[in-house]
Amino acid sequence: MRALLLCSCLALLPGRAGGQPFLRLRPSPSDNLPVKDIVEHPDPEYDPKEQDLDERALRKKLGSHFDPGFMAVAAPGNASGGSSGGSSGGPGPAELRRLEPGPRLRLGRKARRKVLQWLWAHTRCPVLYAWKDLGVRFWPRYIKEGTCLAERSCSLPEGMFCKPVRSVTKTFLRWHCQGWSSQKYCTWIPVQYPLIAECKCSC
Repeated sequence: MRALLLCSCLALLPGRAGGQPFLRLRPSPSDNLPVKDIVEHPDPEYDPKEQDLDERALRKKLGSHFDPGFMAVAAPGNASGGSSGGSSGGPGPAELRRLEPGPRLRLGRKARRKVLQWLWAHTRCPVLYAWKDLGVRFWPRYIKEGTCLAERSCSLPEGMFCKPVRSVTKTFLRWHCQGWSSQKYCTWIPVQYPLIAECKCSC
């Protein structure tokens, strides 16, 4: 029994996934999101075959975890997923409206609105979404992954940048093989894939 348990544990270690050297079975937990690309073993022998990609069977296996908002079986027509319309992690319009320009600066209503709009545009931290191809060994194959805008500072004065502050996990199916050559056994297993859910302006 101990030997069986040990073999099962070794099969899940990175780089020793039952005959698939260099394969990371699951996305590695990390504070750095989005998840880095997983390096796959190049041998197509470890790819799922046509009979393993029956959509009805895979949908049934994934069950309620299938999220069409973040998953796609076929390549989405629009490569960009847009940006989040919810919490941005920065000061919202209501918070900005409460800011006072100061005793030396008197602004009219229109000018004040333009200043607030400019501040909002330069300090907000939306989640930017784009579709990513995970490869044939994940199902669904395509995921809508989020990133934080990091091309410019989000603070005045400059020095702070948009960074992930909250993540969610989505369940995908991962094609996993154990053993070697004709003796190997392959099947779909559920894995957790972390996604950025919120960005915030921080140091």
